[in-house]
Amino acid sequence: MAKFKIIGGSITSPQGFQAAARFCNLKKIGTGKGSNKGEKKDLALIFSEAPAKAAGMFTTNQICAAPVKICIKHLKDNSAQAVVINSGNANACTGPKGMKDALEMTTVAAKELGLKGSNVLVASTGRIGINLPMNPIRKGIKAVANDLKSTQHAATQTAEAIMTSDTKPKQISVEFKLGGKVVRLGGIAKGAGMIQPGMSPNGSQPVSSASGLHATMLSFLTTDANISARNIKKCLKEAVSKSFNSITVDGDMSTNDTVLLLANGLAGNRKLNDQDLKTFQTSLNHVCLELAKMIVRDGEGITRVITVRISGAKSFAEADKAARSVGNSSLVKTSWYGGDPNWGRIIDALGYSAAKVDEEKVDIAYSAPGSNKKVFSLKKGRPTLTSFEKLCKAVQPKEFDLHINLNIGKGNAVLYAADMTEEYVDFNKGDITDPESLGG
Repeated sequence: MAKFKIIGGSITSPQGFQAAARFCNLKKIGTGKGSNKGEKKDLALIFSEAPAKAAGMFTTNQICAAPVKICIKHLKDNSAQAVVINSGNANACTGPKGMKDALEMTTVAAKELGLKGSNVLVASTGRIGINLPMNPIRKGIKAVANDLKSTQHAATQTAEAIMTSDTKPKQISVEFKLGGKVVRLGGIAKGAGMIQPGMSPNGSQPVSSASGLHATMLSFLTTDANISARNIKKCLKEAVSKSFNSITVDGDMSTNDTVLLLANGLAGNRKLNDQDLKTFQTSLNHVCLELAKMIVRDGEGITRVITVRISGAKSFAEADKAARSVGNSSLVKTSWYGGDPNWGRIIDALGYSAAKVDEEKVDIAYSAPGSNKKVFSLKKGRPTLTSFEKLCKAVQPKEFDLHINLNIGKGNAVLYAADMTEEYVDFNKGDITDPESLGG
């Protein structure tokens, strides 16, 4: 039974955290689809009133955006007190100027907040290969620094400011007890396309868990828990491996994937014992997984969310590879869109995965989310006598589970995936009549 309760809030729910967001016209100046949809906030600031322990997980893409590099450098002392974020421009593939601009974002914010530049982290999302419009960014940072509030409205505006192709803000908060004190944990996230995160603490490959190496997603987490730097890093690593590193929309990897967790200790709980640490981990796992699922549900053009459950693989690594091969197959994804229980495409994707697969042992089935009541389309590599109508009914819901048992070993993995539609293609096909759309 969960030892936390969900409360209505997000990053400003924990004690001592404030946020603010502003419209700086960055989506238009920096280009990026969705620029002509009115004045959408595109610059945000998250601030802790007290110094915080901090940890991060970052893209393992070999093409790594400037803000990611700055974050990794600033987190060497495992502390931070603020995060400045812009949407509409990724500040990736921008060379030395991009590094200078990302660093300037932290120094401008630090000056306004009375902090050292190294205590400010930075994140960007949007189009690749275009220099940041620094004049409106400088003005915007100074403005948001004076707008900081601890209200839920401020948190929601911040969640909106980090959106690009997202259709809705993504936020959650929970409350639980540690050492006799009430502790809160909140988070926001963005992501809708270029989604299949595979993050590590320093952006290096391989990822410690056998997760995919692909995403454009950002998430910012805050807590007033008193927790050590060692534990915050360990807990975040586990939570990300079971959430953000276990989702896919289109199998593409961003240059900017970032998850940041700040813990300012203002709850005043005692030093964590093993049970406390377990409670914190469970709560963090829940927050990250819920945010990750929100990303998949908001995937560009998606109509269905599928939980791919692989069992019976030789190892977790092979189970994960099998899940990603199925979840990222264009043929499988389009059949999901059509409500077609096409097991042939599924077993084909298993066959070309890097996992060991024996045709004569594979079982494929469908169920409602989280249910063990399965409808089998394939057993031991052969089609069942289940009627086509019954199979179709099993994959009609907007969300369902796909169960695949390789019956070879004890390795299991779960991947949260989505279908692929005409809307996704239309959104991402580009516009050759618009020279400013050149770039990522």
